[in-house]
Order: sequence, then structure tokens, then C-alpha cells
Amino acid sequence: MTPCVDPVCTSVLHSGTTTVSAKPPLTVLGSYPGVKCFDNFFIPFPASQTSWLSGLLAFWWFVVEFGHLNMEHHGFYELVISANLSLLLMPLTTSAPHPNLLPPLAFVRRKCLRSSYRKCHGEVDWFSLSAVIGLLCFAPFIVFYFVMACDQYQCSISQPVVELYRGEATLLTIWARAPSVTWTAAKIYAIWVAFQVRERWRAPSLINKYEINGLQCWLITHVLWIANAHYLHWFSPTIIFDNWIPLMWCANILGYAVSTFAFLKAYLFPTNSEDCKFTGNVFYNYMMGIEFNPRIGKWFDFKLFFNGRPGIIAWTLINLSYMAKQQELYGHVTNSMILVNVLQAIYVLDFFWNEAWYLKTIDICHDHFGWYLGWGDCVWLPYLYTLQGLYLVYHPVQLSDAHALAVLLLGLVGYYAFRSTNHQKDLFRRTDGNCSIWGGKPAYIECSYRSADGGLHRSKLMTSGFWGVARHFNYTGDLMGCLAYCAACGFGHLLPYFYLVYMTILLVHRCVRDEHRCGSKYGKDWKRYTDAVPYRLIPGVF
Repeated sequence: MTPCVDPVCTSVLHSGTTTVSAKPPLTVLGSYPGVKCFDNFFIPFPASQTSWLSGLLAFWWFVVEFGHLNMEHHGFYELVISANLSLLLMPLTTSAPHPNLLPPLAFVRRKCLRSSYRKCHGEVDWFSLSAVIGLLCFAPFIVFYFVMACDQYQCSISQPVVELYRGEATLLTIWARAPSVTWTAAKIYAIWVAFQVRERWRAPSLINKYEINGLQCWLITHVLWIANAHYLHWFSPTIIFDNWIPLMWCANILGYAVSTFAFLKAYLFPTNSEDCKFTGNVFYNYMMGIEFNPRIGKWFDFKLFFNGRPGIIAWTLINLSYMAKQQELYGHVTNSMILVNVLQAIYVLDFFWNEAWYLKTIDICHDHFGWYLGWGDCVWLPYLYTLQGLYLVYHPVQLSDAHALAVLLLGLVGYYAFRSTNHQKDLFRRTDGNCSIWGGKPAYIECSYRSADGGLHRSKLMTSGFWGVARHFNYTGDLMGCLAYCAACGFGHLLPYFYLVYMTILLVHRCVRDEHRCGSKYGKDWKRYTDAVPYRLIPGVF
């Protein structure tokens, strides 16, 4: 969900051009055309039926390690890993006794031959199908769990488990206490999505076959929001918080509806049949997508719209609604809430200011559009990326001046590292290394690789600037920003730190995954590069 740029090995493959291909590049990688590779996977089975949650945890772990369906979309792994780990951490937020959440696991090793990017056929056993179907059905309840924990348990993510274990609550009683979808929420959400579709259509700019106007949409949306809050008074600025759980069900309905539509469209009337990827399994096709760029007409691109409109524009509006609710409840806004709003707004604004740059990220350049992007952008992003602001509504933390200053500096330094590192990479690529990095000509390592058609190509791996400090220093800056968001909430509960846990798993996993690809691609040249830049994220540590 959070856009993540390919590592340096793929970011400089075509030095001197800014063209973004509409299809994945053909390079000699394990999951790309013409290359066969074996991967090992582990499938866990619960050794005992200790509790319903233990089975669920085993299920999540199975999906993470499951490779039989040729899941090259590793962002899916990262989402499930983080969900699993968040459940494991639930007992840490309270001193009350809790059940044994995870029984022993018996691991079975399997191998999967992956010989084609566009086609992957194979038999899928019933357990594998159950895992995929279970993810599609139960992922919304992972999101529901965190939101419900705030609504019913004052943001304790372990207390519901404790009450279930003690028999003080049941799944049905917890469910019954949660608000259901309402006509009010349905109208709010329908108006919101329709407004974003309308703004998406307004005077877009054509860049790399994508029509973009994200910054314009963000500015118009927020100007109208602020004008309403101070002058027009059409609706309360707390409207999002006041309808938060009913809106969640509406977002789920849209996420599953658009995923289903894209799935059927790929079979019945694809935008470009050459961009379709069929794996041989209907559930995996639904989850990870078939069409690379499903579109209606020439201007409405499903991937671009859902990746950059309803969810990420709403991110800052959701935070503003949280801030308005805090003002309404307590008569003032805490400095922690202001920090969360400011730091996350910087990140969102960066997304839209550099929207053309984000067209080069994995979500756009590699992922096909299915449930993973459709549902994830509608539900996962707006509901789990905004947990800090939600927490501060229930726990209005007023930070000391020193603490607030430390959080602000950490967030700004993290953003500077994130943006500067990516800028250096883009500058190096655009100029083919004929530029100045930190006051001097950048150093680099000449590399060669063969594409799927057998052609020999050359590339350059930069070892100057931030790229000489660590091989993924842009991820380091991103994690510093994540830590700042969470640290603004103090240290009373674990829930605000879910975002940091999720992003750490996501980015560390991408480091390892992408470097494995680069090693396969460049061979001994990649070894020379890692010798020159020995650390991945943190110099001297990792």
C-alpha cells in the first residue's frame, strides 16, 4: 500500500531516460519470463487446537510462506506478515493474563517451479485454496479488530482477547456492540467517491500514459473542507469520526465491489488482453489481479485512481476530523495531535507533489489490479495508517516541549533522508551519472546483465551520497518518519505502533527480496556493489 520504489539495481537500468514502461521490464529475475527458479516454502499446521486464535495465526503464517500459487506480488506477503505479528503482540499491552496464542507448528517444506511471469498453472490442494479464500474473507476483520479495540476497549488490543479467553465476552457480543452500516454513512461515502471521480476527470496532465492531477484534487478537497469548517457549516468537521465504523463497512463494500468488477472485466472485456496475467487459480487471480491497467474509456484508470485518490486524499481529512473531535471532547487540541497531522500531511503532500515520480513505484509498474490494490487502498490504508490520530482522540497526550521537539526533528530529518535519497537516485538516472552528488561527481560500479531475449545490457550502481551510506537509505528515512508518528502518541499503548511494526516488516522484507533479485540479475557485479556499500538500512548495524 505505501508506495515503495524499486531498489537501486532496478532504478538505474535505463540511465538517461525518464520513461516508465506500461509493462513490467523483461529482466533475468526469478519471477520474470524465460527464467526458471526453485523456491522453498514452509507451510505450518497447528499441532493442537488451543484456541480459535491459534488456528487463525497458523493460517496467516501459512499464507505468508505459501508459494505454490507463484505469488510474485510480495507486497501481499508483507500485509499478511504484519497482520500476523500484530496479533502476536496483542498480549503485550496489558498485565492481565492471556491465553497461549500460538501452539507448536509443524512445518512442511514444498517446492514450486516458476517458469513464466504471465502464466503459471498447477494443482492447488484444498488447504491452499482455503488459505486464499480465508484471507479474502477475514482481512476486513483484522482492520475491524483495531478499530473496534479503540471503540470498545479504549485502544487496548489485548483486552478483547483476554475477555474472550475468560468467557467475559463472545465474538457475537463484540460484533453486536459495533455500529453497522447506515444510510448516512452510505451517502457520505458515495458523495466522497463521486467527488473524487469528478475531480479525477478535471484537467489532468498526461505523463507516461497516465493522466495525473493529484495535487490539484488534494488542494481543492482540503480548501473545501476548511471552508466548510470555518464558514459554510454544511456538515460537522467531526463527521468522519462520528461515522467511522459505518464508513468502514462502506469502504469494504467498495473494495470488494471494484475488485470483483475488475476480475470479471478481465475475462469479459479487458482493456488490453496482452496485459492480462492468468495464474490458473481463480482465487489468486481475484486477489492479485489479472489486468495490468484496467480502464474505462481513456481517462479512468482503476489502478491510478484507487492508488492515489479515495484512500490517500482521505488520509489527511481523517486526521483533521480526529483533531476536530479532540477539540469538541476536551476543549483543546494537544500538541501530539498537531504533530501527527503535520508530519503525515507532509508525507501525503510529497506523494502528490511527486506524483509523476510515484508512477515508477512497484504498485504502478509491476502490480496488476485486483483485491490486493482495490481493497487495500479503500480499507487498509485509510483505516490502519491513521491509527495514531484515532488513538489520540481516546487518549489526548500532551507532550513535553522536549518530547514534542524530538518528535518533530525526527520526522523532519526522516523526511529529508527519504526525499533526498530518492532525488539523488533520480538525478543520477536522468543524467547517466553526469551530475553532482554532495559536491562531487558520483562514484558508481559498472554492471552488465542479460534480458529475457538474450540481449546484453549495461547499468550503473551508484555508491555516492546516501546510496553510499546504505543500500536502501530511503527506507531508513521512511522508517524514521513512521517512528515519529508513533512516538507522538507517547508510550502508553501498543496500538499506535502498529504502523511502525507494519512498515518495518514491509521494508526489511523488500530489502531482502529485492537484493535477492539483484544478486540473481547482476551476479558478481552485485557482490562488488555490496562490498562497496555493506549495509542495507542502518550503517554499522544492518
